Formats: sequence, structure tokens, C-alpha cells
Amino acid sequence: MANRERNKKILLELVKQPDNSTCADCGAPDPDWASYKLGVFVCLNCSGIHRNLSSRVKSIKLDFWEDALVEFMKSKGNANVRAQYEKAVPVYYYRPQQKDCAVLREQWIRAKYERMEFIGDTKYPPLCYTTGFHEGMLWKKGKENMQFLQRKFVLSEREFTLSYYNKEDETKGPKAVISIKDLNATFQPERIGHPHGLQLTYQEDNHIRNLYVYHESPEEIVTWYNAIRAARYAYLKTAYPTGSNEELIPKITRNYLKEGFMEKTGPLQKETFKKRWFILDSQDRKLLYFKGQLDAEELGVVFIGTESNGYSVKECVPKNARGNKWKCGVLVETPERQFVFMCEQEREQKEWLDALRQVLFRPMAPQDYTTEANIRWKR
Repeated sequence: MANRERNKKILLELVKQPDNSTCADCGAPDPDWASYKLGVFVCLNCSGIHRNLSSRVKSIKLDFWEDALVEFMKSKGNANVRAQYEKAVPVYYYRPQQKDCAVLREQWIRAKYERMEFIGDTKYPPLCYTTGFHEGMLWKKGKENMQFLQRKFVLSEREFTLSYYNKEDETKGPKAVISIKDLNATFQPERIGHPHGLQLTYQEDNHIRNLYVYHESPEEIVTWYNAIRAARYAYLKTAYPTGSNEELIPKITRNYLKEGFMEKTGPLQKETFKKRWFILDSQDRKLLYFKGQLDAEELGVVFIGTESNGYSVKECVPKNARGNKWKCGVLVETPERQFVFMCEQEREQKEWLDALRQVLFRPMAPQDYTTEANIRWKR
């Protein structure tokens, strides 16, 4: 009969090994669950997904483990299983992290273990994000209202464009043709109000434009996401031919460093404060603000440079404040003017200060000076 305490001790020693000390699927530290069908150590969140795949999971600390299952875990482990199931993951394919939304983590696990997309089997049919072309219907939010309507989208890696049509009649041409050059995609399920909600952001006439879309199929929306990443990677390889994968992959798509509501006043700091939705895009060093969370276009943008170039970020108590309901101030100073923002709580104030300083303290790249000049010119 299996020795309960001995087997538990063996498993706890196994999970301390470097390859097993993080979740096999999302990288969360100190996993305390395991799939005894696959032989991997996983976190609580990923264990639930494995259970839905009939992958047979147990708690390392709480469940009883038979000798044979412990020996199986010893023979496998995260590194060996990754070598099998992640053998041929494309470099542009997004590997979800601990804090990523549920649909990304679930589809990554299903792609690996259920559909076995990355085992290197040449018999597997080509996936649409490997062909450089993808088209289909997505539910898209209207520019001026909250109504979502089905629209046809076409992604072309050859032309480096994403197009969408207002009607199914394509003879009238696309409503918009978006360059892959400035396209970003990030999952926003809570803001969009759908578990598969995806935000597409791009440049249009020196303004930031947002599209909010979703698909009922979790597999399809993640396919769209990785198809966009594949096209973006192809573009970056063309734009930066000497760039290494280590340099280019972080540029494919990115989540925003910080998002949330703050109150904002005008340049004289005497105007009435108004509540606005803010997004800090650290890659482009832009603090964007919108009237609402799902606005198509920004109201304004603040470039965040470096201290040596005349930028600073600090706490503040505004003078002559009018209409502000919130009391925790953030002052962003640029060479042209001061921006005063108010946060509802000290915790949010600290988070904004930390995020803004993270950008402030990072040296500016050559392309950042172009971004700064464009923003100044737009004003």
C-alpha cells in the first residue's frame, strides 16, 4: 500500500526542481497541483482547465497519490512534457502568463494537449495564422454606440493590412484598411463585457483609433489574435531585418502598463475637473485619455519623456481646484505644460506614479523622439 507521507514528500521535492517550480502552462510560481495524465505540475487556475479536458489532476498536498502515479510524475515533469508538446510553437505565438485572461490560458492549454498543434507533426493541417491570410466574421462595436454588429474582417500578411467591411457586399470595398505597422491587439474581456473581447488599436490621421470586437468561439478569437501577431512579426522582420527575435517579439503586441479612471483639469489648472479613462502605453511612451472606456478615439495624449528632457512625475495637491471629487493628485510635467490628474484612492495614485516613473526612467530610443515631435506638432 502506498505510503501517503512518503509520496507527498517526493512530490514536494519534485516541485522544487527548477523546471517544475513554475506552472507548466502559465508560469505561475509554486504550483501545487499536477496532471497525472500528462505528468506536469500546474497552478490552481490551470488545473481547472486540465480538469475540463479530462486530464486527471490532483492536489500535491491534499490528495492521496498511489506509488505508480508518483513514479510517473518522476519520469515526466514539466521539461520533458514541454519538449514533446511545445516542440514546434511558432516564435510569434503568444504564450500566456499568470495574469492573462482565461480565454488565452485555456486555448493555449487546449492547443497544446487537446489539439496537439505544436508537436511538429507535418500531417497536422496548416493553421490560418501560418498561411499569412485569415478572414471571417467578428462582432464589432459601433463607433458612437454600444451596439455590436457582425462585420467581415480580412487579414493579409502579404499586404500588411487588416480590413473590415460594414456590409457583407464587398463590392463597395472595405470600411477601413488598417496598416499592420501600428496595429496592436490586447484582450479586454471586462471592459468589452464579453469573455472573448479583443481591443484593436491603430493610428489614423495622427489619432489613436480603437476597435472593440469579439467572437463567440474562444478558439476563433485566439486564432485571430495569433494571426495578427504572425502578421505583425512578418512586418517587423521586414522593417528591422537585423533585429533578433529577442528584440522583435516584445514589439509584436503588448498589454498596456496601466489603465483606469482619473479626473483631469485643463492647462490653467482652474478648469473644472472631468472624469476620463486613461491608458499608459509604455512602448510608445504615451499616456492617452478618453471620455469613456470604449471610445473609438482619444481626446488627447501626453508624451512621457525622461527627466533629462524636461519631464517629471510627482504627487501634488492642486491649487484652485474646481469640481474634483477625488483628492489624490498626480502631476505630470512636460516641457510645454503641467498636467494635473486626480485619483480616487492613494493606492491608485501610487500605482499611477510607479507606472509613469517606470516609463520616465527608461532611456529614450531614436523612434521616441519622432513620436514626441509628432505629438507636439499635433498640438
